[in-house]
Amino acid sequence: MSFWYNQLVDQTGSNAPKRSMKDALAVFAERRILVMLLLGFSAGLPFLLIFDTLSAWLRDAGLTLEVIGYFSLATLASSFKFLWAPWIDRARIPLLTRWLGHRRSWMLICQVLIMIGLWLVAGSNPTANLGRMALFAIFVGFSSATQDIVIDAWRIEAAELSRQGAMAAAYQWGYRIAMITAGAAPLLLADAYSWNFSYAVMAGLMGIGILAVLIAPAEATRQLRPIHDEGVNASPVLEAVEWFGRFLLLAAGAILVGCGLAANAAALDWLLTTLGAASLGDAAVAAWKSRSGVWIQLLSVVTGFAIVFVATRPIPRMRTRPGVYLAAALGDPLKDFFHRYQKAATMILALICLYRVSDFVLNIMNPFYLDLGFTLVEVAEVRKVFGVVASMLGVFAGGIAVARMGMMSALIIGAFAGPLSNLIFIWLTIQGHSVPALFVAIGVDNTLSGFAGTCLIAYMSSLTAAGFTATQYAMFSSLYALPGRLIASQSGRIVEASAQSAEAGGPFSVLMGAFHKLPPESFAQATEKSGVSPAALAAGYTVFFAYSTLIGVFAIVLTFLVARGGKKSAAEDSLPAAEPDRTTV
Repeated sequence: MSFWYNQLVDQTGSNAPKRSMKDALAVFAERRILVMLLLGFSAGLPFLLIFDTLSAWLRDAGLTLEVIGYFSLATLASSFKFLWAPWIDRARIPLLTRWLGHRRSWMLICQVLIMIGLWLVAGSNPTANLGRMALFAIFVGFSSATQDIVIDAWRIEAAELSRQGAMAAAYQWGYRIAMITAGAAPLLLADAYSWNFSYAVMAGLMGIGILAVLIAPAEATRQLRPIHDEGVNASPVLEAVEWFGRFLLLAAGAILVGCGLAANAAALDWLLTTLGAASLGDAAVAAWKSRSGVWIQLLSVVTGFAIVFVATRPIPRMRTRPGVYLAAALGDPLKDFFHRYQKAATMILALICLYRVSDFVLNIMNPFYLDLGFTLVEVAEVRKVFGVVASMLGVFAGGIAVARMGMMSALIIGAFAGPLSNLIFIWLTIQGHSVPALFVAIGVDNTLSGFAGTCLIAYMSSLTAAGFTATQYAMFSSLYALPGRLIASQSGRIVEASAQSAEAGGPFSVLMGAFHKLPPESFAQATEKSGVSPAALAAGYTVFFAYSTLIGVFAIVLTFLVARGGKKSAAEDSLPAAEPDRTTV
């Protein structure tokens, strides 16, 4: 281990002099960190209000679960926000850009739009105007995804690399505080007054984000990468037709990518039903839920990206302005990344995709806790209250580690922390129904996961280049959850198959001896559904948690390989020199 550690060559600053603890802590007292905390709150509030809390309002209004499921379309925008990130990188807002600068002007516009959208949702009646409420929710989801693009870009451009860990930590603190607020306050307000009043209050809380924009320091001088369309003949009518066709292709590709990443075919079903092919929509939903669903979802993502690629390529042997613009807007950020990192670029992308995969597959934790015999109240108190505090502690530790140890050193520790934290759940399985053990397990897992998440965010931020900040980070953030989301659908099957193997005397049966002293309430009710003994089901969960740890080995190996061979190319002029934007305040 010492050999590998000493070989770290960090293009992002690991070889820089390390900070003292006092200096590292002092970073968290800076104005930009407070601003980042408020912006994190502004980013987390609308997402949970649309993704989760709104479903409670719809259910309370008597809507079916099938109808409620369609509202997940409102959050799919976050899966393919990289498609319009190039436009956000370039487009200026009249008057506001000159006053606030590029990033802050876009943040202000997005926050005002989110506030308006939530007010419109608050003024809706789901039983009388469900379609209108759905459009308002989609509007909020799109505005929220756009706000995420701009906040990420400002975070990267407003602070030097050594402060990115602290900026990422502050963002996650604010985001988690917003999730607690959006998960609890609307329910309490709805119970005391009404859902309409509840969402109107939540819309008002977006004023916190507006305040953050007004007190935020300016980002670094923005740089524009030129798009060369010299010699292309202008043809407004033909260009309009081409833009429309490319937009349809981009929309189709985005829907396929979003459905694959979300493991939900609701958007595809809606599209096909709207086009009069309801039977194909039903078939798509059934395919997504089938035993081969994970492969179909992967195919959907690959096909979607292929369609997006085709939509952004120039027409063969014909230069048109839409083709030139899209090829440069989406293609140049990738070309720049691969040119700067050369042979290490593929390893870096693989690392981003696999770094958190051990956490993403833990999508069956609530059933696991209930199977162990914990009540809903016990799970809520430990996971939603203590767990959030533990997670925020880990986020803070990650920010400190990046500041004191350097980017790659912290990233390596995080690569170990994520997978190894899953082993604590094997210990919890052996303990059975024990509230103190639940506190320990969730505390350890959330702390280490929060640490790893902060390190990854800071690392992805370090990979962006001036002029492509928003686009490149949007691409990275869309990629990092891809494998985990796809394979997470198999988690339950792994538990059940392993339990059945143990019950039948297979290789996993040797694990059953560790669970003969389980409390009587542990796995008692679950065995009625699974058809195996409590010890066999406990063995199934043990195999799953071991598997979730082992798949993290890929990320650990990749982190070391990137640290050794990921030396950044000195060539920053992969594309024509950037032109400074003098409008930034």
